[in-house]
Amino acid sequence: MVSVTKNKLVYITYSILDSRGMVVEQHDIPVGYVQGANSGILPAIESAVAGHKVGDRVEISLAPEEGYGLRDESLVFVEELENVPPEFRRIGAEVLFENESGETKVFYVTSIDGSELTLDGNPSLAGQTVTCLINVMDIRDATPEEIRNGRPLDVQTGMVH
Repeated sequence: MVSVTKNKLVYITYSILDSRGMVVEQHDIPVGYVQGANSGILPAIESAVAGHKVGDRVEISLAPEEGYGLRDESLVFVEELENVPPEFRRIGAEVLFENESGETKVFYVTSIDGSELTLDGNPSLAGQTVTCLINVMDIRDATPEEIRNGRPLDVQTGMVH
């Protein structure tokens, strides 16, 4: 039986659980990547599935440095509620900011305390060790073009996924 090795096209489904064990992200539609071909998949996930076969389920723990990063407290701002437009005066609201060079970043309203509102630009899982449950769904030889791109090609359009 074929196992996950370099230059194999691997399809996985996965779930990410936060530090409390709650599912925060789930991908039931298989995600394809080429093992060892700079695909953009987290290196810790590639390492974890290496050598596994179709049908295997792999569970790994991702430290903040391997997953969503450490919290950056410089991305937390407290603003007077009266300075915030009404549509953003709710927990979970997304506020898009743009810097001088035109780069955008999403901040989330994380708390409202009296007349102050807190905005946080950290990913919600920053600073947390998360658990990743990975299911190996399919493995095949990757084509030379897929190896170059690190991703599967769509059979009908020839586009990289």
